[in-house]
Amino acid sequence: MKISIGNDHAGTLYKKEIIKILKKEGHSIINNGTDTEESVDYPDHIHPVSKQVSNKEVDIGIIICGSGNGANMTANKHNNIRSALCWNSEIAELSRTHNNANMLSIPSRFVSLDEAKEIVKKFINTEFEGGRHLKRINKIPLQ
Repeated sequence: MKISIGNDHAGTLYKKEIIKILKKEGHSIINNGTDTEESVDYPDHIHPVSKQVSNKEVDIGIIICGSGNGANMTANKHNNIRSALCWNSEIAELSRTHNNANMLSIPSRFVSLDEAKEIVKKFINTEFEGGRHLKRINKIPLQ
């Protein structure tokens, strides 16, 4: 799977650890995030991920900031993006099975690193159910 990842200063440690796991599992990673903990503006690192997912240059996007909210709001401004803010693996699973989420937003200040790793694993290994959920997904974009 080809994955784009982006983060602000609050997500640097988590991003580095998540990339290690993903690469070990054979995934291809594009790093659009900052690699330091110096303060940056999260939209500068989230927009590139969102564009890559929207343009189908990658399969999914993973974004990380302190609350997960700013990154998630930024991502969802893009066409064809269904970014889900997930604080546990159950929410990550539902975001994929019911909402066909193509981006995962992680709140690094509210979940442990171990939980974040589990969230990512669940997200990338869960498929969309389709069926009754597809009708709902098709109603998300504004006409």
